[in-house]
Amino acid sequence: MLSKELRKYIKSGELDAILAELYGEGEVASARARYIDAVKEFEKLYGDDREASIFSIPGRSELSGNHTDHNGGKVIAASVNLDAIAVASASIGSVIRIASEGYGEECVDFDSFAFPNDESFGTSASIIAGVVSGIKSLGKKVGAFDAYFTSRVPGGSGLSSSAVYENAVGTIINHFYNEGEIDQVTIAKISQYAENTFFGKPCGLMDQIACAVGGIVAIDFESSKNPIVERISADPLAPIALCIVSTGGSHADLTDDYASVPAEMKAVASHFKKSILREISRDELKNEIPELREKLGDRAVLRAIHFFDENDRVDEAVAALKNNDLDTFLSVIIASGRSSYCYLQNVFSAKNPTEQGISLALCLAEGFLADKNAAWRVHGGGFAGTIQAFVPVDIADSFCEEMNAVFGRGACKILKIRSRGAERII
Repeated sequence: MLSKELRKYIKSGELDAILAELYGEGEVASARARYIDAVKEFEKLYGDDREASIFSIPGRSELSGNHTDHNGGKVIAASVNLDAIAVASASIGSVIRIASEGYGEECVDFDSFAFPNDESFGTSASIIAGVVSGIKSLGKKVGAFDAYFTSRVPGGSGLSSSAVYENAVGTIINHFYNEGEIDQVTIAKISQYAENTFFGKPCGLMDQIACAVGGIVAIDFESSKNPIVERISADPLAPIALCIVSTGGSHADLTDDYASVPAEMKAVASHFKKSILREISRDELKNEIPELREKLGDRAVLRAIHFFDENDRVDEAVAALKNNDLDTFLSVIIASGRSSYCYLQNVFSAKNPTEQGISLALCLAEGFLADKNAAWRVHGGGFAGTIQAFVPVDIADSFCEEMNAVFGRGACKILKIRSRGAERII
């Protein structure tokens, strides 16, 4: 449909049922206005005589399984109502143009930018080129498009803003040139390939799958090529508000900290002539601890122990959700958070020990929630950024007030788990 017709369609209320499902009944009016504004921005940049579509890609929240996916582990994650939307239109040639709100326009000629290069690492252009390369490698069609991209998934929040961007590019190409036949897990794999190979960040696959698939998903990465993805009902969490608290910490110069986690885990696996920890047993690890301490240091051993224990906790949490056992689920989440703090050690950077916003937020959350049916843990990759808290709905506003008083207005956000993943909305 032409972009001007898109605006009329949204304004008429025809999209309201979907908007209510994505954002909640109380957010329909603001979502409608947001979508119309995005279409107007697209028209300013690319004309009002274009056939256009609107795509929505959710952020994600890891619920359990901290730093396990990159070593063949298990995780539980969920897509959330904070999302990015893209108004896009197919075009002729080999140039993809994406204008992102607040960042300007990125233009990528994917015929010229077909291979990764050091100079482009860490850029959005490299993500675009990487996604195109990944789709082509599967023998699928690619093509040019113009898009206006606006996101409510804040960078550095642990909600996976980079995975959202990657999935957006892949989902647009999938629908414009492949009739939507590429499944969401494959889109996620393509996104990971782009981030690993073209962007230069050694991430796992959990972020991309959670954003692409939608809802609560349990993922077993024992086979990285064919992870087992299981959708789980969110009903047991109905009495709970999912709160994310941004501590305002800087992510600058943390790449080495993030990379050290999978690197040290894989170094332990390499001691056993294996590539990832999932390929060895807990008993093998235990028997070799003295030698591993001398060879790799204590932290690598602690992180390996966290990996095995965290996999067990994911199984317990999945069982609890399936059995509608909220108490057990929350106790497992607390145990996961403590393990991340004590053994995985990704709550602050050893390079800057005076900056411990996550530690402070966890301390305050525990003080507020300790006698409640609640849980708290580090969120996402860690080292700086956010914590996650599972808070009874009736005290969620009070919890946010406490957190905002310390970390600033708007630091605490109450999220909703949404059932839809990365999709073309219209």
